[in-house]
Amino acid sequence: MIAKTPVPPYYAVIFTSVKAERTDGYVETANRMVELASEQNGFLGVESAREDIGITVSYWSDLESIKVWKANSEHLVAQKHGRKFWYDSFRVRISKVEREYGK
Repeated sequence: MIAKTPVPPYYAVIFTSVKAERTDGYVETANRMVELASEQNGFLGVESAREDIGITVSYWSDLESIKVWKANSEHLVAQKHGRKFWYDSFRVRISKVEREYGK
């Protein structure tokens, strides 16, 4: 589903990844992270797709909200587990959304 975001500007955190073979607990943790992120101040929405690479984009009202989310204790545990087990490679990119349009 396409996230319903406010009128720009706002921020996007773009997480791209290639999963490893070992993915025990991945789906449950990913679902929990979306649930937990949605409870954070400044969270605006999320979109996700997975084929050969996974792309998850979360939207935030400001950079401070992103910083607080990155440091969330449960999120830190998931990040550590992802680095160690779930991802062969990943990138996190943070961008400011200046404009949007669509149908």
